[in-house]
Amino acid sequence: MRKSFRALAILAAIAATPIAFAQDANTDASTTPKRFSFVGGYAHMVPKSNAGSLAGQDADLDGSGAPTLSGAWHFDEHWAVELWGAADKFESDVNLANGARGKFKQQPVAVSGQYHFGQASQPIRPFVGLGYYESNIDQEHFDPTVAGDNHVGLDTPKGPIATVGADFNITDRWFARADARYLKGDTEAEVGGVPAGELQVDPWVVGVGVGARF
Repeated sequence: MRKSFRALAILAAIAATPIAFAQDANTDASTTPKRFSFVGGYAHMVPKSNAGSLAGQDADLDGSGAPTLSGAWHFDEHWAVELWGAADKFESDVNLANGARGKFKQQPVAVSGQYHFGQASQPIRPFVGLGYYESNIDQEHFDPTVAGDNHVGLDTPKGPIATVGADFNITDRWFARADARYLKGDTEAEVGGVPAGELQVDPWVVGVGVGARF
């Protein structure tokens, strides 16, 4: 978990830097409303520790980073609907209580409604979101001590996603973003097609990015 916390600290430091840009920016909003916004960024996934059991052993999960993309349609100055997802796969390490190890990759995608506080012209605009996600899991690899020659399979976690974040206006078109997303979902494990436990992945995904409005 130390690697995860170091990565989160780096992300937090990066997220703070847009404030300096926002303070000097010309944030006068255009008279023409901008209905679309797009954000490209990078995020670190931190799955739940003590996530459950697999093959009769308690499991601890650790995460990694991946690029992300999102696009949103803004109904008005405050309300929007967003499509968000990972542009590549997050890799998670699995550490079992008996010392066995494994890993898998997942690629989440989500649709959320958002509410943006304040006015479009202000330098910093916080927002919140709530929606639904699914995360495709593949490339599961585990030590032979876990399942021998049998395949360890994990099904698709799905459920609610909650978002908190803030946009830092650089101009009326360009902005920087910092956000945190909580994905609530479990995955059932199978070894050779036989049920073998459940993992409560429940990750936090903390990210930064740069966006544009059109």
